[in-house]
Amino acid sequence: MPKKSVIARAKKKPKFSSRIIRRCFRCGRNKGYLRNFGLCRICFRELANKGEIPGIKKSSW
Repeated sequence: MPKKSVIARAKKKPKFSSRIIRRCFRCGRNKGYLRNFGLCRICFRELANKGEIPGIKKSSW
C-alpha cells in the first residue's frame, strides 16, 4: 500500500500530460494497472474470481 501522500500526488494534475500516474482505485498500486477497469492486476483477479466484474469470467480450456 502506498502512502497517502503518494496517492494524493498522483491525483494532482501534472505539468505535462506524459507525467500522469495511473493508480488502482482500490489499493493504490501503480504497476500492473489495467486501464479498461481502473484496477491493478491483483485486484482485477480477486474481483473477477468473485464474479463482481460484469462480463468477466474465468476461462479454462
